[in-house]
Amino acid sequence: MPNLSELLSSFDAVQGLELPDDWRQGRTAYGGIITALGVAAAIQAHPQPLPALRAVQVAFIGPAVGRLTFAPQILRQGKSVVNAAVDVHADGTLVARLMLVFGRARDSVIVHDHSVRPAVAEPMACGEFRMSDMPFAPAFTRNFQMRPAGGALPVSGAKQPELLIWMRHVNASGVDPAVALVAMADALPPAAFTSFTAPAPISSINWSFELLGPAPEGEWFLLRSFSEYARDGYSSQDMHVWDAQGRVVLRGRQSVAVFA
Repeated sequence: MPNLSELLSSFDAVQGLELPDDWRQGRTAYGGIITALGVAAAIQAHPQPLPALRAVQVAFIGPAVGRLTFAPQILRQGKSVVNAAVDVHADGTLVARLMLVFGRARDSVIVHDHSVRPAVAEPMACGEFRMSDMPFAPAFTRNFQMRPAGGALPVSGAKQPELLIWMRHVNASGVDPAVALVAMADALPPAAFTSFTAPAPISSINWSFELLGPAPEGEWFLLRSFSEYARDGYSSQDMHVWDAQGRVVLRGRQSVAVFA
C-alpha cells in the first residue's frame, strides 16, 4: 500500500499515474488525493516557488477511473497573489477542475480569530477507530489513523449530523505540509452519513476551502464536518480542521449527493 509520502515521491503531473486501489473510494479515486495531486501539479509546474496556498475550489465532474493526468495553468500572477487552474483527466476524460489561489503574507494591523475549537480530549486519550474495518468503508481510509473525539459515527441514525475525529496520515514524511493537509481534509465521510440507518451511496459534488494561518505542521489534526441542511437528495456541509495546538488551519464547504 503506497502511503502519501511514497505516492508523491515519484509523482509527475505530465506523465500522470494510475492510483492504486488503496487510494480509491468505490469506482473512483478519493477526492482528497485528486485535489492534493492537483495542488502538487501546480507547484511542480511553476518555475519559482509559489507563495502559500490560500484557497481552493474543486468541481468533481466524473468518475476518476484509469490513468490520471494533470494540466496546470497560471491564470494571473500579481505582486502578492497567483491564480492557477488545474484540469484533471482520466484516460482523456475531464473528471475534475481546480481553481487555486496562492498568496504571499503581507503586514497588516487587522488580526483576529473568532473560530472556536470544540473542547475535546487529546488524540491519544481518544480510542482508535478503524474505519477501514467497516464493511462500507472506502479503501483510501487505510491511509489514515482516526480517533473519534465526539460527534456521531457513520450509519448511526444520528439526529445531530456531525463528525469530530482526530486524524493523521500513516506516513506523509517529506510531503509539503499544505499538500498533506489537503490530502487529509476530505477524508471524513460526508456528515449526513451519520444520519443513515443503513449503508447507501453518498458522493461529493464539489469542495471549496481556505487554508488559514501559518503552514500547517504536526501529525494529528482535528477534523469536523457538520451537515447544516439536507433535502431533495443533497446535503450542504461545513468543514473545519484544527491542529493539535488548537489553531484553526482550514475551513471549507461541500455539497454532497445523498442516495437514501
